[in-house]
Amino acid sequence: MEYIKQSINFTVNEPTVLSFGKFDGLHRGHELLMEYMAERKRERKELRAVVFTFDIPPREQVQNTRAQVLTTNQEKVKLFESVGIDYLIECPFTREIMCMEPEEFIDKIVTALNVEYMVVGTDFRFGHKRRGDYRMLQAFAKQYGYELKVVDKIQEEGRDISSTFVREEIAAGNMERANWLLGYEFFVEGTVLHGKKMGRSVLGIPTINLLPPEEKLLPLFGVYVTVTEYQGKKYPGITNVGCKPTVEGRHPAGVETHLFDVSKDFYGAEVKVMFLSRVREERKFNNLEILKAQMERDIQFGRDYFETSRQSGFAGGKGRIPWN
Repeated sequence: MEYIKQSINFTVNEPTVLSFGKFDGLHRGHELLMEYMAERKRERKELRAVVFTFDIPPREQVQNTRAQVLTTNQEKVKLFESVGIDYLIECPFTREIMCMEPEEFIDKIVTALNVEYMVVGTDFRFGHKRRGDYRMLQAFAKQYGYELKVVDKIQEEGRDISSTFVREEIAAGNMERANWLLGYEFFVEGTVLHGKKMGRSVLGIPTINLLPPEEKLLPLFGVYVTVTEYQGKKYPGITNVGCKPTVEGRHPAGVETHLFDVSKDFYGAEVKVMFLSRVREERKFNNLEILKAQMERDIQFGRDYFETSRQSGFAGGKGRIPWN
């Protein structure tokens, strides 16, 4: 996949099928758009699939607020690559782009990206003050020579699946429901940091520590059953999300994971921690002995969770899109 960023002067010379959006989380609703793009690619082998998004959520520029996201830009790159996108355009959301009239935006995109097909959702908005929508794209399709596919939102229990819906579930610690909406396990990626090594040296329970980017949304503080992936191998474990109130109790919040039956040194490694289920809330204990006893109970809960999952044949996730 070619990743084009930090420039508003983007071009693709090959004929393309295009989808637009913020794509925060690349959830099941987004994947429906990807599936229609894949269908076009199967029909016309010369087409290239292009996703157009912005480097920051537009409301950060418009409202001057810092947004927390389901997926960082780096995580988005890997997700789009995993579903077979050929070009990811991460356009800077400059004032020039923000003030561009909708028809000018259409002209720029269609010309620069050689667009023959577009796939958008019914809630897609673009251009100055969000005046453009799928109806405008339909109105200009013949003039600019592209075909448009408008995809209705899919629902879960009567509610549209959206990034907001997923964020609410993650913020509440409802990981099973959040993962169902996403179609895969919510994850945090990062480099394993050197900590105080209290888990290994004092408690006898070694852990690995990640410090996520400030913009990354984290689950409700507490302990979770997780799977950690490193170089394609997956390790079951439990993870504490929060500020470790018994031993530290200060911001920034971190992600601390104990991997079952693993003695490997992961310092400096890039890992992905995937969240499966919440065990309990984060809380402060009176001393380290009580903390250790609770951690041992958490570990046993996690082992039982994986054993039950193994026996029931639960695989988790939804699988990815069949592009070929």
